[in-house]
Amino acid sequence: MGLRIVVRRHGGPEVLETETFEPERPGPGEALVRQTAIGLNYIDTYFRTGLYPPPGGLPYVPGNEAAGVVEAIGEGVSEVTVGDRVAYAAGPGSYTTHRIIAARLLVPLPPTIGDEQAAAMLLKGMTAQYLLRQTYVVKPGDTVLIHAAAGGVGLIASQWAKHLGATVIGTVGSPAKTELAQTHGCDHVIVLDRDDLVARVREITGGRGVPVVYDGIGKTTFMASLDCLRPRGLMVSFGNASGPVEPVNIGVLAQKGSLYLTRPTLYTYTATREDLLACAHDLFDVVTRGAVRIEIHQRFALADAVAAHRALESRATTGSTVLIP
Repeated sequence: MGLRIVVRRHGGPEVLETETFEPERPGPGEALVRQTAIGLNYIDTYFRTGLYPPPGGLPYVPGNEAAGVVEAIGEGVSEVTVGDRVAYAAGPGSYTTHRIIAARLLVPLPPTIGDEQAAAMLLKGMTAQYLLRQTYVVKPGDTVLIHAAAGGVGLIASQWAKHLGATVIGTVGSPAKTELAQTHGCDHVIVLDRDDLVARVREITGGRGVPVVYDGIGKTTFMASLDCLRPRGLMVSFGNASGPVEPVNIGVLAQKGSLYLTRPTLYTYTATREDLLACAHDLFDVVTRGAVRIEIHQRFALADAVAAHRALESRATTGSTVLIP
């Protein structure tokens, strides 16, 4: 008998309901994964509230990443075999003890990567990979601005950008998170509720601005982020932690220096199996070599998903959080 979390109506953390179920057999092209650790991500709250509509509508099982062991495979599966340790970052459905999932979405884990570590980092780490290595290719000597530097993606991206030779400016939501950001790659830390973001970035860069801003906060930081860019700089808006960005007159991009704007997603950058494995293996490499440390700062039982969401939305969490089935 399995256990899973189900959302039957959009709303706050209280809509996360627990239910038991009997795992089914995988169909053609599918695998049954017995999950050992489940990643908690801010995008989970977007689907829960309805900001992002779940692909299959209501009801649905939330969660977008997990790790575990393949227990059964369906007809035609060649990507994995029974007994393989695997992880994935896919659409909603991970808040469960057992999941049937398309085998092409599963990434086999090397011995150097533990299950909890994989569940804590695959979605966030591959997000950092495509941001730093593909959307804007960070080079030695670049100065980059990374918002929410003490969050799940931020801690990984800040370390990785530093490893790539960049000077990293990170923002945090409170002074208490400053040291955490500093010890994870940030050369400069700006406290958003205390400091003048644009003035500090201009001061740090000698008035020039940065070539790229990575903004997962959204509504409250978007316009100020544009003002941090140098002419022809790139604004990468990849999340909405403070709410969706309001409609923008694209003439603003011209006024502020012929700026570029993109709204990328991990699923576009890993749409093919080749791209998925390349992205994951790049992440595994920097983690295995110690260039990027994955730190799990919170653990909750799967049945305590409500408490986990409340902690996440109150900004009480730092780094990665996992749910344990």
